Amino acid sequence: MKITDIKPYPIWAGGRNVMLVKVETDEGIHGWGESGVSSRELAVEGAMRHYREFLIGMDPMNAGALWQLMYRSQYFEGGRILTGAISAIDIALHDIRGKALGVPVYQLLGGKHRDFVPGFATTSQGDKDASLAEAKAFVDDGWQCVRLNWEWLTNSEVRVFEPRESIAETAEWLIEAREAIDDRIVLGIDYHHRLSVAEAASFCQKMPSGTLDFLEEPIRDETPAAYRALRTMTDVPFAIGEEISSKWHFVPYIEEGLTQYARLDICNIGGFTEAMKIAGWCEAHYIDLMPHNPLGPVCTAASVHLGAAVPNFSWLESRVTADGADLFDDEMFPVRPHTEHGSYPVPTTPGLGVEVNEDALKGYEFRFWEAPHLRRKDGSLTNW
Repeated sequence: MKITDIKPYPIWAGGRNVMLVKVETDEGIHGWGESGVSSRELAVEGAMRHYREFLIGMDPMNAGALWQLMYRSQYFEGGRILTGAISAIDIALHDIRGKALGVPVYQLLGGKHRDFVPGFATTSQGDKDASLAEAKAFVDDGWQCVRLNWEWLTNSEVRVFEPRESIAETAEWLIEAREAIDDRIVLGIDYHHRLSVAEAASFCQKMPSGTLDFLEEPIRDETPAAYRALRTMTDVPFAIGEEISSKWHFVPYIEEGLTQYARLDICNIGGFTEAMKIAGWCEAHYIDLMPHNPLGPVCTAASVHLGAAVPNFSWLESRVTADGADLFDDEMFPVRPHTEHGSYPVPTTPGLGVEVNEDALKGYEFRFWEAPHLRRKDGSLTNW
């Protein structure tokens, strides 16, 4: 079997751009993959075009060797754009391998550990009472882990974010939320790396111990020493890793216990080939995977297979609404993962178990989109 084409599809779907890729072969078997570098999809598409030049004619069954070739083929190795492209192609190669062998992808990874993959849902309502009501609706539907959305507690309408104002109000609200929701339900919050070490420590110290079950991405991940300092200032478990793009980048976070949940994104980290290496490494350090998954159905399908294939798994991020509305349509993705009361059933069909209507894709255009450029009240730029 030989690769005959690699077709990138950066398109607007589900309320955001989705960076898909189709890998075709001379035996008529194709695979779908997805990249996770949101808002810079065209840069990823450019990297895929470079990889296409030498991947055509190669054997798609050699996914591990092709990963090494893509990673090491340029002098400037790695980086999120390149690993985003590698991730998408690697996922597509695993889809091809599963279809060629007639087995689900998780069978290529050692078989399944579970019959369903637990997920976590995120609230999205615009005020405190509505957000708490939405969280309770998720719990009533069977979700055992809920991430509360702090963003609505800031002045996001005018794209102003003041950390000290946010942490004071959010900490007070989280104490109320913890009292209102069953202690058996896991509660977390994502600060999207918008805080400093001092601000993150102050935020955690404003709440009684046990209020939060995890704090996601409180500060940026470029400087592990900053997380070392923060780790000494709070006992709240951290969930870190959605920005990380290689096993090498993960080294201090795993080896030094700087994170308690690994938020790797299979569409950024390097696909199945790299994700499975990190999963085993995390297992040796008693760290569970908690994959980042705010993207499209191909990413979700790949993440479900990863969650099925590893023993150390907690919850998969899920793009769902409390009323059960679907963000994607049947025309574009006629077969895709769906949640059932807070979890994803493990698929049994060959490959990823997701189908994409390529003809329908051609009717959707890429849209230039920027995440909000947040500023503080003094006009200075801060993190989105």
